[in-house]
Amino acid sequence: MRHSLVTGGAGFIGSHLTEALLARGDRVTVVDDLSTGSLRNLHGVAQRAELCIVEGSVGDSSVMEPLLTDVDRVYHLAAAVGVALIAEDPIRTIETNVAPTAALLKLLVSEPARRQRVKLFIASSSEVYGKNPKPRWNEDDDLVFGPTTRPRWSYGVTKAIDEFLALAYYRQHGLSVVVGRFFNVVGPRQTGSYGMVLPRLVSAALAGGPLVVHDDGQQVRCFAHVADVVRVVLALVETPAAVGRAFNIGSDQPVTILDLARRVAAQVNPALRIVHQSYQEAYSEDFEDVRSRVPDLSRLRELVDCTPQHELDQTIREVIESLRA
Repeated sequence: MRHSLVTGGAGFIGSHLTEALLARGDRVTVVDDLSTGSLRNLHGVAQRAELCIVEGSVGDSSVMEPLLTDVDRVYHLAAAVGVALIAEDPIRTIETNVAPTAALLKLLVSEPARRQRVKLFIASSSEVYGKNPKPRWNEDDDLVFGPTTRPRWSYGVTKAIDEFLALAYYRQHGLSVVVGRFFNVVGPRQTGSYGMVLPRLVSAALAGGPLVVHDDGQQVRCFAHVADVVRVVLALVETPAAVGRAFNIGSDQPVTILDLARRVAAQVNPALRIVHQSYQEAYSEDFEDVRSRVPDLSRLRELVDCTPQHELDQTIREVIESLRA
């Protein structure tokens, strides 16, 4: 039986990935410090004999070393999450994103047999592109960040460091690494507590409104259902040609945030008000955002089937039902 380890496995994406791994017949170990994840996310599979849940930090070698003894696949999803958390606690963002990844990589290559056996997926983010002005981003585009005086950019910079580190371990040690840059993953169990836009809008709608849209609402994003994203991640890790490369993962169908709010209102109560709030009011005086975030999925499509199985309105409906429950 293949043994997979998921860091951040009690989080939104991690819990869905854990379920998918169990469904395909893996034995799964989840490591999560529960700082942003929740054991409730694993409630549906918590009693499975093939699942082991460990509460602890990925950066703690005394926790991780024994767990890696017979692991075949490692999916590293543990990270700081959400724009609100980045704005409020940049130190936590930087430390959470960089140090545990570095510690995990060192452990994975510390034994030759482990180095040759394990395949590693590193969850990165579209944030690594910063504010690159291109209408669509491909994996070889420049990373364009704002000044260090604006903590907003610390998340993208730290995820880029994770990528540099992981790919360096591939080049220097032969570790089988695949990097996935997630673009706005959404679905059931996602929380709006850290600024995630869709659950935040849905929660507001279920509470009777108003729905708050930042700035003019014309920011462009692409939203992919978590199940579609997990399916792609699993396929990439098992594709030899993906090793040592980075891939955009998500939807490439753009929608404005204002249109997203209107779609949410249409499904809950079309009479709900939509109001606008400045970034300064929502976060801080020095906050910057990206007007458009659309991936080029050409590289991904060359290797795996990434045809979405969930339309956006269906996904919104699932999020509404999940939050109602």
